[in-house]
Amino acid sequence: MEGAFGFGGGPVADWCQQASIIIPVHPSMFVAASINVTTDVKTITAKTLFERLMHLVPRFDKTLQKFCQDIAERRNAELHSADLPFRAMRLDAWEARYWHAGDTILHQMGSSLEQWLGAADAKAPRQLLDEAANALVAAVKLRVEAARVQFDGLKKAERERLTAEAELREPQHQAGVFKNRYDEIWMKSCPACKCRAFMAGEQIGEDISEERDEHAIWEIVDREFVGEEFRCPTCDLTLMGNDEIDASGIGYIHEDRQEREMEYEPDYGND
Repeated sequence: MEGAFGFGGGPVADWCQQASIIIPVHPSMFVAASINVTTDVKTITAKTLFERLMHLVPRFDKTLQKFCQDIAERRNAELHSADLPFRAMRLDAWEARYWHAGDTILHQMGSSLEQWLGAADAKAPRQLLDEAANALVAAVKLRVEAARVQFDGLKKAERERLTAEAELREPQHQAGVFKNRYDEIWMKSCPACKCRAFMAGEQIGEDISEERDEHAIWEIVDREFVGEEFRCPTCDLTLMGNDEIDASGIGYIHEDRQEREMEYEPDYGND
């Protein structure tokens, strides 16, 4: 997977992204730019790589991060301890997600499996990805339908009571219902029971409004988040990761506007 990141020529923006992924504060940064100032080349750990990918690649969510970390640890065990960690794993338990992770990263780089592997070698992985994607969509639709049928099967008075209770729930009080910790929680309508539900995710972008007075102490910030986990406390529908959320038909990109106190940088005295 790491082999997808080459250090050859290309647009400056692409190089900056690649360098920010694997190069620490070290002369290795120059080596990444084909300037050989040292032979002591260092890169970051796979764990840090996957954490950084979550910020650079919107669809590289916690689900993919955990999968990649698990695969990396198994690979290290096989290399360094003579263990055979993959022997106990069925191929269909990890192959599709492996290619999905690679395809997600390559797509962000403006590349593809076909370009990376060659069209002939990419044919089988692409077919596997398509089959896995279709299976996931079918499974999610069945999950949503099952939750809808269960909720609709309740008596009318019970449905109305649950709907009214759901309207009283606020995002800031829902952290406990999610499996992981996230930057933000926001409201969504449940695709199954139509009650107020919640999405949680990580911040992927931030822009400061330029329309402010030079003497202002507050600034307007436009923030962007990508949803990674959906929970409906009413019908218990759960969706994990961008792919499941997308398959359910729920939008997983969230934007908001926040007012916050401005932070001024200190005067460096070099005028």
